[in-house]
Amino acid sequence: MEKEKEQEIQETAAEPEETVPVKEEKKEKKKKLSAEQEKLQKLQEEFEDHKQQHLRVLAEYDNFRKRSQSEKNAVYHNAVSDTVQAILPIADNIERALAQENASAEDMRKGVEMIEAQITATFEKLGITAVGEVGEVFDPNLHNAVAHIDDEALGENVIAAVYQKGYLLGDKVVRHALVQVAN
Repeated sequence: MEKEKEQEIQETAAEPEETVPVKEEKKEKKKKLSAEQEKLQKLQEEFEDHKQQHLRVLAEYDNFRKRSQSEKNAVYHNAVSDTVQAILPIADNIERALAQENASAEDMRKGVEMIEAQITATFEKLGITAVGEVGEVFDPNLHNAVAHIDDEALGENVIAAVYQKGYLLGDKVVRHALVQVAN
């Protein structure tokens, strides 16, 4: 029996020694877990901040895109409106000319010449210039050759006749001139 008591004493003496390291390990694990949880929580917060920033940038870009599109549409509509306002007086004069019942051919011709002068002035105001005059050198960027003739009186690649004037808006070709080219 003494041996059994000694063995029990040893076991009970050994138990506290074993539980102390186990408790310390548990405390260390809790510390590690809490430190890892803190890191995880910080990373989640940082992730949420970046996510919110990303969403704000996407929303700002979408707003910018919509605003740019509406400004582009407004510029287009303003340009069309300005052009129509410049052309309306010409249309009014054509209506007036057609409303004349007892006008002579000479009066009609004078009226059409006045309208042509008004159109030229309006085009000038809008920055539109005519291209394609007889005697000009042929330029395929501005002219469209629809016919060719041989004429010794004219030089090479010179416009002999203009079937339809061309027009430029600044440097942009609005319409190519239809021309006949010599030689």
